[in-house]
Amino acid sequence: MLGLHRSTARLVGHRTEDPVLLARLKQLAAERPRYGYRRLTLLLRREGRLVNAKKIYRLCTKEGLLVRPKKRKPRFRPSGRPEAPALERPNQLWSLDFVEDALADGRKLRTLTIIDVYSRECPQIEVDTSLPSARVVRVLETLAAQRQLPERLLVDNGPEFVCRALAEWATRRGVLIAFTRPGKPTDKPHIESFNGKFRDECLNAHYFLSVPDARRIVEAWRLDYNHYRPHSALAGATPMEFLQQVNAIAAPLSPQRHPPVR
Repeated sequence: MLGLHRSTARLVGHRTEDPVLLARLKQLAAERPRYGYRRLTLLLRREGRLVNAKKIYRLCTKEGLLVRPKKRKPRFRPSGRPEAPALERPNQLWSLDFVEDALADGRKLRTLTIIDVYSRECPQIEVDTSLPSARVVRVLETLAAQRQLPERLLVDNGPEFVCRALAEWATRRGVLIAFTRPGKPTDKPHIESFNGKFRDECLNAHYFLSVPDARRIVEAWRLDYNHYRPHSALAGATPMEFLQQVNAIAAPLSPQRHPPVR
């Protein structure tokens, strides 16, 4: 009737978007502006929504919600890098580092970040304008009263770590200290990756009016990271969910020798 051959005619499909899903996606993207579509997909699935990553990618593209990827430096495997022993359980190795920022009035803000390399849990982020070696020891001693200490600490050659106070504490507590090679942050990739997320999602996203204000915001982010943020290295689980899985596997094997890890 229109002069078209049947083989060339096509029906034009019209997608009907779920308004509830779209509204929730926009809400999550607003709450977590540095989350990409894959991590948003995991959060939606956690809420019981049957969605796939392709659909969320399409919706994010349509609504302008895609996160602009950061430019990554080319990766290379450095020669002479010391072989790290394989990790089999939590609290074998903690990695420590410092991240600096600034308060709204221009004063320097320092944070001491600590992660468990096996579980990716962050047991503490200490915040202040100054964090000398004595403060590092105090933070670790406080953690010792709350949970199991690691077998080893992985740190760089900063003055806060290369000091008698930390060495004496480690000897007293039976903790070994492993130092990275000078000028080789690639020797501690896990804490470097964590610090990148911490800066991108927390430090760069807020203006800190004071040290107490910074502590409140940083602690809220730390708890969210441990309990809610999906981690790609843990197959989308959070560090706390991963620890629960580890404890569930360890408990039937030897309930007396393997107490729940914290």
